[in-house]
Amino acid sequence: MLRNRIGVAIGALIIAAAASTATIESIDVDRQGETYSLHAETVLDASPAAIFAVLLDYERFGRISRVYKEYGYLDPAPDGTPIVFTRMEGCLMFYCKSMKRVERLETKEPGHIRTVTLPEQSDFKHSISEWFLVQDSDGTHMIYTLEMVPDFWVPPVIGPWYLKRTLKQGGGAAIDRIERLAQDVEEAGQGA
Repeated sequence: MLRNRIGVAIGALIIAAAASTATIESIDVDRQGETYSLHAETVLDASPAAIFAVLLDYERFGRISRVYKEYGYLDPAPDGTPIVFTRMEGCLMFYCKSMKRVERLETKEPGHIRTVTLPEQSDFKHSISEWFLVQDSDGTHMIYTLEMVPDFWVPPVIGPWYLKRTLKQGGGAAIDRIERLAQDVEEAGQGA
């Protein structure tokens, strides 16, 4: 009985791994003083429109990564620009931190998403992220950039190393989830 369950679990893992065709071409994380930056390029097996729909679904943003504990849309800015928030949690050994970002959400359908953090409502002095989605023969070439300056204490020496490692490792899993969610959107006929 136990052997059968283990076999089924291993089979499910193999099928799940085979289902993901996202190809990470590069992930670079850098730190200059207080500023952390991330540049990632991937190819996903889904249309730009479907990926765009997934990335704008802030009511279910936690599906992308378990680090997101709270998320959603807030009242728009006076000029009508959507405002979104996320609350993330992360731990480094015994030091745990909850981080809040409130951001202006700027979009140009179906290939560009930009967020700009509102520092007075966030735990970041500065943060800008951008997604560029370009159709190519293999699906969608996705470029993601992030530049951020935390407004909280990052433990010296090990903190920067851990933050860089977390951004790199968490990025791969998030990309796979985005691809699967975008494929679900396409199957439902919402983003093709």
